[in-house]
Amino acid sequence: METAIRIREKAEELFWLYGIRSITMDEISSQMGISKKTIYLHYKDKDELVSAVTEEKIRFSQAQCKKDASEAANAIDEIFRSIEFIGVMFRNMSPSIVFDLKKFHPKAFQKVVDYKYRFLMEMVRKNIERGIREELYHPEINSEVLTRFRLENMFLAFNPEVFPPSKFNILSVQTEMLEHFLYGVASLKGHKLILKYKNQRINQS
Repeated sequence: METAIRIREKAEELFWLYGIRSITMDEISSQMGISKKTIYLHYKDKDELVSAVTEEKIRFSQAQCKKDASEAANAIDEIFRSIEFIGVMFRNMSPSIVFDLKKFHPKAFQKVVDYKYRFLMEMVRKNIERGIREELYHPEINSEVLTRFRLENMFLAFNPEVFPPSKFNILSVQTEMLEHFLYGVASLKGHKLILKYKNQRINQS
């Protein structure tokens, strides 16, 4: 099991930096100093390895989202924590990852789709409802509509036709869209809190 984990971690590192399609099993074995036969003892093919990496990324993201929600002082604090997480998650990430998954590894991509419409949708909806209860978001907003709007925005940054990687940085796009979404839903009380958290981030950086 230790070897399987090391293989998955090395594959994750390489996929994240260079994209999935460009990394072969030969490259992984060379980087690790092990034979391809050893890799195939643990993963029958690249598709299975990609699925294992995807599942681990999803588990990590779910755990962090739950942690941020439980530890946040309020709904806006939760959003700012997610901005920090996005910074860690998408830093140095190849812009082709989602495209590679969708085109070449549909089973693994389906795991991402399920994660999006089951887990993430619920997290976004709960944050909006929390913000309304705390009077930090406008009380009249339609949480169902804005949940879906925010969810699609998350994945829009990965669309190379809308945001060509040669021109846009995924991390910057994600951060920009999330911040503007937050300003859109926030009440006057919420706006003041946004400015407070932004100033804290500036002072800490």
